[in-house]
Parts: sequence; C-alpha cells; structure tokens
Amino acid sequence: MVGTISEVYLDLRNELRRHGVTSASLEAKELLAFALEIPRDQMNERSGSYLFDQQLARLDQLKARRLSGEPLAYIIGEWDFYSITFQLSTDVLIPRPDTETLVDAGLAFFNRRERGRILDLCCGSGCVGVALLKNLPDTVSCVFADISEPALEIVKENLTRQRLNFRGLTVRQSAREPCAEELGKFNLIVCNPPYIPSGDIAGLDASVREYEPWLALDGGADGLDFYRSVSANFKRALTKNGMLAFECGAGQSQALQSILEQAGYYEIRTMRDFSGVERVVTALQSPPEK
Repeated sequence: MVGTISEVYLDLRNELRRHGVTSASLEAKELLAFALEIPRDQMNERSGSYLFDQQLARLDQLKARRLSGEPLAYIIGEWDFYSITFQLSTDVLIPRPDTETLVDAGLAFFNRRERGRILDLCCGSGCVGVALLKNLPDTVSCVFADISEPALEIVKENLTRQRLNFRGLTVRQSAREPCAEELGKFNLIVCNPPYIPSGDIAGLDASVREYEPWLALDGGADGLDFYRSVSANFKRALTKNGMLAFECGAGQSQALQSILEQAGYYEIRTMRDFSGVERVVTALQSPPEK
C-alpha cells in the first residue's frame, strides 16, 4: 500500500500542473476515479482509503498517456456535454461547450412545437441530437446521420445509455450528397460539419491534430465545403417553415450567411456562444408565416 486517495490525488494534480495541464484539478480527479473504477462523486468520501500497487500501476499508465498529449476524454472513454455523459472513442470528436449553442438553437425552435422530426447531420457521437431529445417531449424523434459507421455505433451506445432507442434512428448518409428520399422530411436539421480549412489542420494543437478524426475536421480549402453541400442538398429534406442550424468556426458566420442567402433560405440569424463568438447560424426553408 502506498498513499491514500487524497495524497495520490494531490501528487497527480501537481504533476499535471507542472506539465502545463490547465485543468489539472479536474483531470486528476477524473483519471484517479477511472483508475480506481469508482464514481467521481465518491472520491471525497473515500479520500482516506489506501491504494494498492495494482491500482497505482494502472494510474501510472493512464498518467503516461495523458502526459504524452492524449486527451482525457479519449483516455476515460466519455465526456459531459449539456449535463449528459456521452460515451466516446477516437472515431468521434470530443464534444465542446461551444456546440451547446447549437442545442440551444434547436430547443428555441421547438419552443412552441409539441412534436416533430430532427436530423442530426454529421452527428459524430450524437451529442447534439441526444441533448435535444433529452430536453424535448417524447413526440419528437431524431435521425442521426454520419458517413462514419464507427461513429454511428457510438451513437447507438449513447442512445441506449440515455434510454432513447425508441426515439432515435441511425443511418449512414453523406453530408456531401442529397438526402435520401426515404428518410422523409424534417422540421429541424442540426449540423456541426467539418469546418477547419485543410491548410490549417497541421497547425492545430497536437491533442486535436494527432488524436481527433481528420474526417470530422477537414472542411476543404476554405473550410466551407460542407456548408455549401448541405445548404444545397438538404433544403428539400426540410418541411415548410423547417429550420437548418449550423455550427461554424470563429470568423465564418458571414460567409455562411452568404451561402444560405444564395441557396434561397430565409430569416438567416446568428447566435453567439458563451465566449461571444458567432457560433451558430440558422435559416428557414421558406418565408415565415405571418
């Protein structure tokens, strides 16, 4: 036996800090709880318990992975988004707080609607669609679409974890091709597509560049390829008065608005994220009813 949970936590936190991990306190708690296979909320009540050699060896392995640059979310295999814990793998992007603005936009659209259908396009882990379903009535359903089969398997696991299987359907669908007619019409399409310009990917932080899937990052030469394709290919998949909601990168909102205007959308609006960045652009398929 070497050290209590409290002592090992403090040593781990300090080591992470020395290596420049900005959220060292949070990450030390997450790594230690994962190594010990206990819920995070039980850490305090067990703080005086001792760790054994096998547990310390497991923690050392996890720590080495983190210090090599691997993101914490991939190490522990899950991450919180919109107060929901999602299962992850390196086949999907790690959900970011910025993307919660896309969920907010969807919830605002359904504010006065009791039923409807959602398409979560480029769904990745399914975090946006699942968060919407968790906060909307059972009469709202969602189709989760992605080109990546491994990503769709993660979505299925997250639907099961949240007991939403009966409201969610997964389908392989490219965002660069017209929406399959058999999928029907949607009141809302939410899309967080790849939007990093191809030439910028090499300059991304190593934790993103070396671990997150490039398939979900590369948006073409100017980062706008998917916005052009989706705006053109999925307009017919929207119901009358249906809404298309995109997440975009910093500085891309005006270009995205122009793309939507040229594609014939109406009531184009932007929403800022918690940092004040114009993060989401929404547009209606047809003129709003008066």
